[in-house]
Amino acid sequence: MHRRVITFSRNAFLPLTTVCRNRCGYCCFRTPVREGCVMPPDDALRTMEASARLGCTEALFTFGERPGAVAGFDAVLGRIGYADILDYVYDLSLAAIERGLLPHTNAGILSYDELDRLRGVNASMGLMLETTADIPAHRNSPGKDPAVRIDMIENAGRLSIPFTTGILVGIGETMEDREESLSVIRDLHVRFGHIQEVIVQNFCPKPGTLMEGAPAPGTDELCATIALAREVLPADVAVQIPPNLADASHLVGCGVDDLGGVSPLTIDYVNPERPWPQLEELRRVAGDAELRERLCIYPQYIEKGWYPPLLEPLIRRLAARIAAPGGGEGA
Repeated sequence: MHRRVITFSRNAFLPLTTVCRNRCGYCCFRTPVREGCVMPPDDALRTMEASARLGCTEALFTFGERPGAVAGFDAVLGRIGYADILDYVYDLSLAAIERGLLPHTNAGILSYDELDRLRGVNASMGLMLETTADIPAHRNSPGKDPAVRIDMIENAGRLSIPFTTGILVGIGETMEDREESLSVIRDLHVRFGHIQEVIVQNFCPKPGTLMEGAPAPGTDELCATIALAREVLPADVAVQIPPNLADASHLVGCGVDDLGGVSPLTIDYVNPERPWPQLEELRRVAGDAELRERLCIYPQYIEKGWYPPLLEPLIRRLAARIAAPGGGEGA
């Protein structure tokens, strides 16, 4: 009998800017344009270097969607020598590769051409679908239009980009909406084969947001949603939960395959009040399952060669390292 495997990745979380054109009712990540709203290059490089020394394999670049659409942002970005945030993430992706980290970019909505450009320096990319439902929390967020997000996920498939997506649970959608969202993701994967993992992420109320008084989904509701995801999605798509946002030890038995990216150095800037669990805690969460480290590009996509030629030496080296006895510590 095969022992069940639960995977995770070690990453460096780099929030390049907190400025965003969207105004989601549950978000505390977004800030106005102000001093400090762009991560300075020196800080990003130091974070990557320190993370690589700690054994991380992934540089996770996350930032607000289309920050250049917000008045005053371009002037702040210009102070570090850039006219476009995507030029900045492109250069930092190259810097990450030089330091032994595989880039994974979550940039919000990107065009086909923008995806194609960043594909050349990224091992994988991502965009949360969140929900196909029309909900009040997204009324002031043009980038959260489900059709727009589905179109981008489809374009990622056309470009053969190993991709992460997911749903948010508890932001005003119903269980039927969740099933519809998961079915859309399934259908995109059936067409293009590019969805590596689907995150089932629970809403956490944040002080100062429009939804600060909204109830968070309970463990039973999350478990039912995880089980639904595992039922709807093809077997080769991992179901992931963020292990810092809920009692993961009570959820892994509901159909969880992966515990996402965790960092030994950087915080979860989207949920700063929720520290990452470290390795011993991940082992406890995994229970009787084998805890196994992975890269941000899943093994099946390495085998298929779904990565830019620039990344091949690093992917091969990191894959060999985590596969070596004690290299991907967690078993």
